[in-house]
Amino acid sequence: MNKETIQAEPFKIKMVEPIRLIPRSEREARIEEADYNVFGLKPEDVYIDLLTDSGTSAMSDRQWAGLMMGDESYAGSRNFDHLQQTIKELMGFKYVVPTHQGRPAENILTAALIKPGQKVPGNTHFDSTMAHILQKKGVPVNLPIPEAMKTDIYHPFKGNVDIKKLESFLEKEKGNTSFFLMTVTNNTGGGQPVSMGNIRKVREITSKYGIPFFFDAARFAENAYFIKEREEGYADKSIREIVWEMMSYADGCTMSAKKDGLVNMGGFICMNDEGLYEQCCEMLILLEGFITYGGLSGRDLEALAIGLQEVVEEDYLRYRIEQVRYLGSRLMDAGIPIINPTGGHAVYVDAKAFLPHIPQSQFPGQVTAVELYIEAGVRSSEIGAVAFARKDEETGEVVYPELELTRLAIPRRVYTNRHMDVVAEGLERVSRRKESVRGLKITWEPDVLRHFMAKFARL
Repeated sequence: MNKETIQAEPFKIKMVEPIRLIPRSEREARIEEADYNVFGLKPEDVYIDLLTDSGTSAMSDRQWAGLMMGDESYAGSRNFDHLQQTIKELMGFKYVVPTHQGRPAENILTAALIKPGQKVPGNTHFDSTMAHILQKKGVPVNLPIPEAMKTDIYHPFKGNVDIKKLESFLEKEKGNTSFFLMTVTNNTGGGQPVSMGNIRKVREITSKYGIPFFFDAARFAENAYFIKEREEGYADKSIREIVWEMMSYADGCTMSAKKDGLVNMGGFICMNDEGLYEQCCEMLILLEGFITYGGLSGRDLEALAIGLQEVVEEDYLRYRIEQVRYLGSRLMDAGIPIINPTGGHAVYVDAKAFLPHIPQSQFPGQVTAVELYIEAGVRSSEIGAVAFARKDEETGEVVYPELELTRLAIPRRVYTNRHMDVVAEGLERVSRRKESVRGLKITWEPDVLRHFMAKFARL
């Protein structure tokens, strides 16, 4: 092999945090004490934490240095000016509204745009997005391409919107549609990217029907890397050029900066409409804080501005995507079914195929997460019936999501491939004894976003 083709991580490690694998008997006790909900585990009970890639990144030396430059002025922080200028140079939007994370960004934007009964189409809405739409008495509508629901086949852009369905939907609901929201990459559907051609076509259709078009841009840079890698005509373009074109088709975006912002806390809303900006600012002051800090300290704003500059570096993105691929390849080689191809931030185990003897009513995605923790001390999360099953309002019957997944979300710049080997080996051991694995039942659940707090018992 030509050694010049072998590239290591584009950073060196200068600080470490100890982790420890507690004995299996203790892991069994801890997950039982947590009512078989991995959100109830304590960090010291977890060996490798793949619960989420949100807010779990390792910051760079430049970001840590930026914390020392925090301007904590209540109004007019120079760190906000730096963040606003960075976003304008990167994405091109006129107005920036800072928030402390993605959820308040969703809350404010949906409150500003949705009237009761209005539909909000998208490729596939994530859990918090759906919850905010429903809370505003809106109706979330998912319009993914058919290939997105087929975990075992390859498609370069499974995050794409079904264009024919979108046009048909808007023709029927043009007077009852609030806005269109495209999630890049598509988290619920396996961290799958959206092509530039699909983005462009969505812009054409939403413009035709006068519907605002927004991104959920939590993982915009990872999406841009996939466009560069897989879409004809973009191989020679820089990540910044691709991001600029992506955003040029939208009216704005929400952003959980805890993902591709490379920070532990932060978010924002962007838009070009001055009236919408003023409306969002009024709600921001009521819910978050003044318009130049939005629930964040000055030092957080500075770290985010630097993180947005670093996340579009191609060397970083290559390392990031290839580490996710490495874990995916290990699992596929072991015969463990996953969404193919792997996405940008996580590997998604197809829990229905992995545990075919457990029906969705017994939550195979949650079961897989529980068994992986018991086997290897690895914490993951369920993206399936616990998170997305709902009761049909007319029939009262439970409607289950088509995909039943266990997500292995990899924090940015935190773990090495040796950690990924531990994860893969843990799932291999679960696979060898999976016939004896039993389902779960819910013993208590909250009314909203039940997967965070639900309690389970073994069947």
